[in-house]
Amino acid sequence: MVLIKNNCIFANMTPERNERLTSVLNKRQMNLTVVLENVSDPHNISAVMRTCDAVGIQEIYILNSIIPLHKKWGAKSSSSASKWLTIHQFTDVQTCFEALRKKYDKIYTTHLSSDAVDLYDMNLTEKVVLVFGNEHSGVTEELIGLADGNFIIPQVGIIKSLNISVACAVSVYEAFRQKTIAGHYNQPQIVGAEMEALRTSWGFLNEDT
Repeated sequence: MVLIKNNCIFANMTPERNERLTSVLNKRQMNLTVVLENVSDPHNISAVMRTCDAVGIQEIYILNSIIPLHKKWGAKSSSSASKWLTIHQFTDVQTCFEALRKKYDKIYTTHLSSDAVDLYDMNLTEKVVLVFGNEHSGVTEELIGLADGNFIIPQVGIIKSLNISVACAVSVYEAFRQKTIAGHYNQPQIVGAEMEALRTSWGFLNEDT
């Protein structure tokens, strides 16, 4: 396959590389996403990106409504995972939610409340959004009010909280478990022109940096 970008012809994509990229794209999950609301540490964000890539999440949402937009992610933590993902950035909660509602059926926030449900009691095979908030103050009340519910990760220790990247990893790997059982990874969710566009753009990327 010959790749052309900015009127420049790049080296042919080898059959082996094409097969590898296609194999990964065939596992990408378009019915599960993560929202990071006002997460301040770019290394936490990049760690989340690496985990999302690992379980096949293609799209993630970065919502910075009360802190400045990030100029870069922590490359060492992400192993450059960001380049393999579709990243949507928003500065307005309502606009972000309008975009999410067009693609997903349920939006859940990590928030300790009387009505919060256990992560392991959730149905994560639906079209689901999982929202993780700021490292210090959590998810904003505005966003909680717009979501469909809250969930918690069960814990039995003295410190009743996890680092955001750890909390996200635990949550999306539970989704991975449920979706694997449901057969979601057996049927490609990205097809046609969208598949070809991603495969072509990935063809220009170095897997090692």
